[in-house]
Amino acid sequence: MSNILLTGSSGQLGCELKDLSNSSHDNFFFTSHDNLDIGDFQKIKTYCQTNSIEVIINSAAYTAVDKAQSEKEEANKINYLAVKNLATISKELNIKLIHISTDYVFDGKNYKPYCEDDKTNPVNYYGESKLLGEEAIKEINPNNSIIIRTSWLYSSYGANFVKTMLKLGKTKESLGVIYEQVGTPTYAKDLANTILHILPKLKNNKVEIYHYSNEGVLSWYDFAKEIMKMTKLECQIDPIQTIDYPTPAARPCYSLLNKSKIKNDFNIKIPYWKDSLSECLTKLGERR
Repeated sequence: MSNILLTGSSGQLGCELKDLSNSSHDNFFFTSHDNLDIGDFQKIKTYCQTNSIEVIINSAAYTAVDKAQSEKEEANKINYLAVKNLATISKELNIKLIHISTDYVFDGKNYKPYCEDDKTNPVNYYGESKLLGEEAIKEINPNNSIIIRTSWLYSSYGANFVKTMLKLGKTKESLGVIYEQVGTPTYAKDLANTILHILPKLKNNKVEIYHYSNEGVLSWYDFAKEIMKMTKLECQIDPIQTIDYPTPAARPCYSLLNKSKIKNDFNIKIPYWKDSLSECLTKLGERR
């Protein structure tokens, strides 16, 4: 049995991990900004020492992509400086660290799924701040630690694309959704299951990076169409271009992740995106 600190426990991934922890033999400590500020080095170190923490799963993040363009200091504090704190403490106290990062560290100009060692080049400050966090972990290099990049996260918890489409689909006759941004959604429950599966198997001297999303390839337009289809909502989804929906932060047009490494290293099978979407919609009581 391990003592596991979960940061960001009120977020999508954090809530899914909470649910799964009920059937785990490990001892979880669930924290959020309300009860533990990971930006405070001494507080987090004392917390880890007091509770004999052996593993940190860092799902805390500043994820407001557009607001990050104007709130750089806040994004930096959570996505970079707090991550640096966690990595330093993990190194000093010999704690395993699993840190969640993003496909937005890439610029979206690739022509094939991104591998872990492909060149990073974020096109917005959210991605830049997350990349700074990654680089801090790699530089500090705590033992038995990994970074998992994921994409298009959704869940039955929190605010996300699926829940936004459900809400709008019930009140709008039609919606325009971007068709030329391509990637794969990730059901947070699947990622949570994977994290708990690989946790006991972590044994590495150098920080490793892994990619995880559900299987398949689609655009946001395809995603929205399938949500309407599975829920039998009559809202028409129209394809639009990125230029038709301007946002403060640019998005990568292509962020498909190559997941061969995590599948091979930990012998995992990743669910197809439609199957996971169906499961989530069923949990929400929206599947028809």
